[in-house]
Amino acid sequence: MKLKELLAEVPYVAETRGSLDTEIRELVSSSQDKSENGLFFCIVGARFDEHDFALEEVGNGCVALIVEHFVDIDVPQVRVTNGRASMARIAEAFYGFPSRSMRMIGITGTKGKTTTTYFLQSICEKAGLKCGIIGSTGTVVANQHLDSKLTTPDPIDLQKMLRVMADEGVQVVCMEVSAHAIDMNRLDGMTFEVGCYTNLSQDHLDYFYTMDRYFETKKQFFLSGMVRNAAINADDETAERLQKGLELPRITYGICVDADVFARDIEISEDGVRFSVQLHDMNEFPISMHMTGMFNVYNALAAASCALIMGISPEDIQAGLGAVTRVPGRIEVLQTGTPYKVILDYSHSPDALENILKTVRQFTRNRVIALFGCGGDRDKGKRPMMGEIGGRLADHCILTSDNPRTENPLVILAAIEKGIKPTGKSYEVIENRREAIEQALRMAQDGDVVVLAGKGHETYQEIMGIKRPFDEKAIVSEILLKMKKEKEKRDTSCTE
Repeated sequence: MKLKELLAEVPYVAETRGSLDTEIRELVSSSQDKSENGLFFCIVGARFDEHDFALEEVGNGCVALIVEHFVDIDVPQVRVTNGRASMARIAEAFYGFPSRSMRMIGITGTKGKTTTTYFLQSICEKAGLKCGIIGSTGTVVANQHLDSKLTTPDPIDLQKMLRVMADEGVQVVCMEVSAHAIDMNRLDGMTFEVGCYTNLSQDHLDYFYTMDRYFETKKQFFLSGMVRNAAINADDETAERLQKGLELPRITYGICVDADVFARDIEISEDGVRFSVQLHDMNEFPISMHMTGMFNVYNALAAASCALIMGISPEDIQAGLGAVTRVPGRIEVLQTGTPYKVILDYSHSPDALENILKTVRQFTRNRVIALFGCGGDRDKGKRPMMGEIGGRLADHCILTSDNPRTENPLVILAAIEKGIKPTGKSYEVIENRREAIEQALRMAQDGDVVVLAGKGHETYQEIMGIKRPFDEKAIVSEILLKMKKEKEKRDTSCTE
């Protein structure tokens, strides 16, 4: 494809140098990548300015550059006023505008995005619509699972994934929309039939610094012109602020306020939830789900609201929600064969940890044992908050490493301790996460619930910038097998 064709719908072009008839065969955003007739995007990042690596990338096969200021290299260059937004627009054109042939549903909010996309996918499939997912657990298309490094992938990877989906005949894409993606213009140029707002709570303040900026970034998704219709959680304390000045057609959902779609007669058990969905026109239909917790009532209402906007019937919504048995790493009960339960959950923010611990408290017959930590190089303010929540809601806490990244794990754990100590609750610190999991399993008794919080679907642990394999499901199985063999050995010794 010629460079000038890629620029046809890019409103950020300020000036060009060299031939726009240059043939482009690849899009390149990393200076470490080799290419053939590549177009290199010189993005100014938080740590690196890719303009500094432009000459190196030309040597690696790039034949043209997208720049925010011209560089002294004799290849065609396009100076743009917004490099990231231009990348999104050009990637769309390069892959043939794949989202235009599908119905795009964007879910944004601090919590619930992943589960809501899985709920909505199931609903769509019951309605006979082929559906794909893009989010923090990766990309799901045509029963295949593709890994992704980001909740909302960078524009080149995103458009490549959407091209695969379109070619596979996908009709609906349920996509998590992160605040980072909104702020970095990764979705520029796309259109979403529905945008859903789940909630807002503290997270990512290492990037956004203030809750106001975090909120305004989320709101920008709905003000940007990308969203045609909105579904909004009316129970969230920011819902009124979100709707102020919003001119989109929308419906609200909730439990506690007068929403367009609301749940009543809610019954929560360890096996799932039952409730009735009441519509503003007084229609009502029952829901029975395998996923438990009040937060999953909200996730179900979010998915149902999106589906109603799409014109999907209550019968298909009912069937779709009832068909979901698990979402990777979200209140996932592991099959351990033990007299106690082991639950894997991605809860890595204060609100999410509180939700999961309150939920398991409702059905545990004995103690709640919570194992958690906090990520390094991220929002430090939430560390004591999570410590306080663990101490307040669990019977015993094991503080351990999450993804310490480049931080000293002991410094992170000390910050969590500041929050848990005043609660007076029982806790211990075991920095090595595998050893911490083993301690939790060894101390668990009949009727206990062990919550392994923070990692969820992740199969790695990032330490000093290196991602090492760490699959908690496999680790739990290995430890339980080890414990079983130890018991068998003791039993054999006793009978001899």
